[in-house]
Amino acid sequence: MAKDSKTGTDSNNSAKGSNSSEGSRKHSSLVVDGIAQAPSRAMLRAVGFTDADFKKPQIGIASTWSNLTPCNMHIDELARETAKGADEAGGKSLIFNTITVSDGISNGTEGMKYSLVSREVIADSIEATAGCEGFDGIVAIGGCDKNMPGCIMGMSRLNRPSVFVYGGTIKPGANHTDIISVFEAVGAHAKGELSEIEVKQIEETAIPGPGSCGGMYTANTMASAIEALGMSLPGSSAQDAISGSKIEDCRRAGAAVLNLLEKDIKPSDIMTKQAFENAITVVITLGGSTNAVLHLIAMAHTIHVELDLDDFVRIGKKVPMLADLRPSGRFMMSELVAIGGIRPLMKTLLDAGMLHGNCLTVTGNTLAEDLADTKPYPTGQEVIRPLDNPIKADSHLVILKGNLAPTGAVAKITGKEGLTFSGNARVFHSEEQTLEAILDGTVVAGDVLVIRYEGPKGGPGMREMLSPTSAIMGKGLGEEVALITDGRFSGGSHGFVAGHVTPEAAEGGPIAIVEDGDKITIDAESQKITLHIPQQEMDKRLATWTAPAPQYTRGVLAKYARQVSSASEGAVTDKFE
Repeated sequence: MAKDSKTGTDSNNSAKGSNSSEGSRKHSSLVVDGIAQAPSRAMLRAVGFTDADFKKPQIGIASTWSNLTPCNMHIDELARETAKGADEAGGKSLIFNTITVSDGISNGTEGMKYSLVSREVIADSIEATAGCEGFDGIVAIGGCDKNMPGCIMGMSRLNRPSVFVYGGTIKPGANHTDIISVFEAVGAHAKGELSEIEVKQIEETAIPGPGSCGGMYTANTMASAIEALGMSLPGSSAQDAISGSKIEDCRRAGAAVLNLLEKDIKPSDIMTKQAFENAITVVITLGGSTNAVLHLIAMAHTIHVELDLDDFVRIGKKVPMLADLRPSGRFMMSELVAIGGIRPLMKTLLDAGMLHGNCLTVTGNTLAEDLADTKPYPTGQEVIRPLDNPIKADSHLVILKGNLAPTGAVAKITGKEGLTFSGNARVFHSEEQTLEAILDGTVVAGDVLVIRYEGPKGGPGMREMLSPTSAIMGKGLGEEVALITDGRFSGGSHGFVAGHVTPEAAEGGPIAIVEDGDKITIDAESQKITLHIPQQEMDKRLATWTAPAPQYTRGVLAKYARQVSSASEGAVTDKFE
């Protein structure tokens, strides 16, 4: 059970099923009731409150709208539709904003260091706004990668009836392209396979409008995970951003939070250990992003559920990868939407005993009840494989340990790249150095690229290595080069890659003392990552290692570096107990 962020005590202490006005106005009544709160009411009258509104539950609509990215450019409309749904169901809605940043725009630049940091800022802003204003319930709408876990974490801290709405996926660009097509075109240009004008043509047509990146990248992965977790309405994760179904999803979410208030169902009732196991299972079957490991651990931490890398190992041994989705597969999210989204997959998993059907969801029903009438996928579809014909018999998310990553690393290995790779280290201290070496031909077949000092503390901010991994694929080296890092990867990254290496270099982890030419082996079958030097040599190098000076001494990145936990613990900034 979650603890109240203010008192530290269990906040889920009122009887289920209470539908009294006072019960549903537990927080807002403190703000607007009584003669002493006349100033509060005066302020709210200026934003449209009437006498009747002061007796309604107040629903905060957290919008991650921003015109700086296609992932979020339409969310202002979705927030207004959500507010309508809440108002029509008997609540009084108030819309507020959080920040958002764009990974797709900032990848490969210094600015990307702020991306993972934004998850914490979004969580902080939802907690601060909803806590300050006394909202009784919350609906949060997210589009880009960090929006989603940030929204869930913010709502979880307050533990008030809450629903998440996904902003939806983008449509494919011309010739079945998306943002990863553009990144990989850069590598293809360096190889001489595409002219500059051909790259520009892909650039101009790959992103046709609003919505999150179109494959099973981090945004669609986390949307699917959150639906499987029970924190969004059925179908929310698999809808086009611009569609009637997404508008309806928003209106239903606004109404759903009133139902949760009436039944006194909070995030802590929904986000149980079994619910997180459901989310992990669905992510694996979909071939989802490595970022899901980081975010699910962080989300679980926020709601006081014990979740760690070993849970991914345990579940991964018995759950197959079934979805033939980009980046390693053929299809895009819009094509999964067209055949029914993730609900038929979840019904298949439930019937096979691979999901916990007794978990509560934001509908107020159990997962099994929500899935009871779900129809199977249409005959002949090729997006989702049957259980007896998987793409990979176990998880593509491989948790590696060994003398190079004593507390763990996360690899994304579908089997198409092979299951083992041995090569000689080529060491870099930044993403930019690595990208330059790939594009100019310095990197050759047999190299294991080591990118260090890109972890949560060392970066700081744990940048995604999307530019280097895309350049490797674009240059045709996807099966001939491996890459390891204490940074992380985009959901669009594929190839023989392992990230989240912990302890990170900035904390003196073994990745800090790798030298050019050292032999490294990554073995997905034994789940080992090994630096082939004698222990005596490793101890000698570690004894002479000194930590580099912090790159930032002021501002949000400096604060983040001082507070952030290890990637193996979700890279959270509130791990104080």
